[in-house]
Amino acid sequence: MPESVAPKMSAYVGMGSNLGDRAGNLLLGVRGMLDAGLPVARLSSIYETEPVDVCDAQPPYLNMVAELGGASLPTPEQLLARLLRIEYLLGRRRGTASAARTLDLDLLLYGDLLQQTEFLTLPHPRLHLRRFVLAPLAELAPAALHPVLHQSYRDILATSADHSSVKLWQPRDDSR
Repeated sequence: MPESVAPKMSAYVGMGSNLGDRAGNLLLGVRGMLDAGLPVARLSSIYETEPVDVCDAQPPYLNMVAELGGASLPTPEQLLARLLRIEYLLGRRRGTASAARTLDLDLLLYGDLLQQTEFLTLPHPRLHLRRFVLAPLAELAPAALHPVLHQSYRDILATSADHSSVKLWQPRDDSR
């Protein structure tokens, strides 16, 4: 009798940094996820983006999306707890909303799960409104459908009302 194979579950984590070594912070975030036992399957490119919905002048962000995938992901609540711990260990202190940050990790999607609790809303409630999340997500899963809007991420990005700057990041060579 053939062994049953558990279906592969995917979750997507938005990552952003605009303080200190932004690229290094993203790398440390990926390392933190791996160290926390999270199965990082794929990473998007890194995008340089302008801050959105902030009340004070801030430096540009570097953003990317990590796909977590495997037969056994922690529950959404456990996953969120691990992400918050990684942020904390890397210097993030939650105080002022929309403040600049060393590292921001947002659980965007957990399969097609729809959930709304005091601590977690899935899919992320502003996912479809933000180019800085949509561009890297559309890179990883262009044809995947938003579980509420039932549109592909490629199409949501193409019709987004958010016109903030989102461009592929090109690291500078400062050695010259």
